[in-house]
Amino acid sequence: MSIIFPGESAPANHVNLKLGPGLLQVSSIFNDASDGETPRKRPVIIATKAGELKHSVKGSQWWIESNSRRYVPVLHESVVGLITQRLGEAYRVDIGSAHHASLDGLAFEGATKRSKPNLKVGSLVYARVSLAHKDMEPELECFGAQTHKAEGFGELKGGFVVKCSLEMCRCLLNPKHFLLPMLGRRFPLDAAIGMNGRVWVSAKNVKEHIIVSRCIEAVDPDGGGMNEDELKKFLHTLGV
Repeated sequence: MSIIFPGESAPANHVNLKLGPGLLQVSSIFNDASDGETPRKRPVIIATKAGELKHSVKGSQWWIESNSRRYVPVLHESVVGLITQRLGEAYRVDIGSAHHASLDGLAFEGATKRSKPNLKVGSLVYARVSLAHKDMEPELECFGAQTHKAEGFGELKGGFVVKCSLEMCRCLLNPKHFLLPMLGRRFPLDAAIGMNGRVWVSAKNVKEHIIVSRCIEAVDPDGGGMNEDELKKFLHTLGV
């Protein structure tokens, strides 16, 4: 495990380097040639928050993992948002960050000026961050970056939202994590996991909604922190 603190440089280096939460690329001047030659610049990756430095297997993706309740938008991350206002052809969306995000009415699969979703205040959407900059309002879109197909993005109808830590969301996005498969073997459910600390869940009745909510809270590292065996016992007490 590699712990890094704000201001420290990270050894991130790859041809197709992609930076995730907590890392920022800056330029640093250096001169490795003989005197008199023009100094060159090379990219330097620094940490903007404290946490555990992680990277993908091939080293193309780097990020800092830390448990937090405040979401900082990151490009291409999926989020669960709440429509709070309609402004002409666009919407303002609460995604749990310091600033609301904007969602264009045409940022949906197949949307045109004559045919586009008519979202109401209070509606939930599953969207992808298309613009994330510290000096600009985040922007969202409800289709895949490459295909422009919905790919599960769009309005979330019915169901309910469970709020949890950002670390718990990262855990649930791991296909090897035990929680959702364990619940799915007991009753059918749909889920949309946002990296912003929100999980949308749809089951067939209120009891199952409550069970999912309590299980997420029980497994959340910020909550009970239960492991797989402990959760099985917990489910037994809930009559599942």
